[in-house]
Amino acid sequence: MRFTTSVLGLAATASTAAAVSAANSGIKGFNYGAFFLNQAAKQQADFAYEFNRAKSLPGTSGWTNARLYSMIQWGTASDVISAIPAAIETQTSLLLGLWVSGSDQAITNEIAALKAAISQYGASFTNLVTGISVGSEDLYRDASGEIGLPAAKLIDCISQVRSAVAGTALAGVPIGHVDTYDSFLNGTNRAVIDNIDWLGFDGYPYWELTKPNSIGDAHERFYDGFNKTLALAGSKPVYVTETGWPVSGDTVGAAVPSKENARIYWEDIACSLIRSGVNLYWYDLQESQWGTASPDFGIYPAGDLGSVTANYDLSC
Repeated sequence: MRFTTSVLGLAATASTAAAVSAANSGIKGFNYGAFFLNQAAKQQADFAYEFNRAKSLPGTSGWTNARLYSMIQWGTASDVISAIPAAIETQTSLLLGLWVSGSDQAITNEIAALKAAISQYGASFTNLVTGISVGSEDLYRDASGEIGLPAAKLIDCISQVRSAVAGTALAGVPIGHVDTYDSFLNGTNRAVIDNIDWLGFDGYPYWELTKPNSIGDAHERFYDGFNKTLALAGSKPVYVTETGWPVSGDTVGAAVPSKENARIYWEDIACSLIRSGVNLYWYDLQESQWGTASPDFGIYPAGDLGSVTANYDLSC
C-alpha cells in the first residue's frame, strides 16, 4: 500500500485463454502480508486462521480470495510462503504476488519459490490461482527515489515469470503488476501495459492530500482514479486490488480516520464495487494483531480474530 492511488496491470500480449480468464468475475478477497507488525513471520496456522475468518464475516459472504505480496516465507531466502498450504487447507483462491524490487536476486528467489510451490503442491495449489502479480508499485517507488524498478527492468521480470510458468499448470494464468495509475500514464512506462493482461487499481482517498479528501469527497476521489484507470486499460479488465478507510490514525488533509467513516466508505465503495461485479481485494481484514498500526485500516481490531468484534457493519 502506498500513499496514492495505484494500478495493477496485466499483458496485452498474453494468449486468448489467459485474457478470458482475466475478466472480472466478482471475486472478493483481502490483502495478506507475510508478517505481523512485530516482524514475526506468519505461519500456516496464522494464514489459515485469517482465511477462515474472512469466510465467516458478519453481514457479508464470499470473501474467499487472498492477494499475496510475495511467494517467499518471511525471513527465508526462497522457501515457499506458508500461505500456500493454508490456502489449500481452507480452499482459498489466490492472487499470487512476487516482490521484485531490491536486487536482481529478488526475482530469481521469487521464481524459485513459485516453481517449488508448483512442484510440491501440484494441482491442489495451481487450481486455486486466479492470477499472478509481478511486483507492487515499483515504478512509483523508482520515480520517487525509493527502491523500485524502471519500466525496462520490470518488463524483464514479467518476461521471466512468463517463461517460468510456461509448460506448467499456471501457463494460462494472467500475469500483471501493481502500480499507481499516474505511473502508467507516464509515457515512459506505457510499455509495461503492453506486457500485462489486466489492470489493477489501488485507491486510497485518505492519502489524497493535494485534493479534497474528506469522507464526503471519498466517492469522487476513488472513482476519479478508477475511471482514469478504466480509460487507460481500454479493453482490458480492471480489478480493485487495494482500497479502504482507516478506523484510527492521523488526520490527513480533511480525511478523518474513524469507525464511522470506515463504515461510510465500505457502504459506498465496497458495496458499489460488489454490485458491479468488479474483482475486489480490500485493505484489510486485520492490521494490528500484534502491535498497533497507525493508521489502522483493519476491519478487525487487535486481538484474537475469533473473539474480537468487527469495527463496523459490513452489510450492503
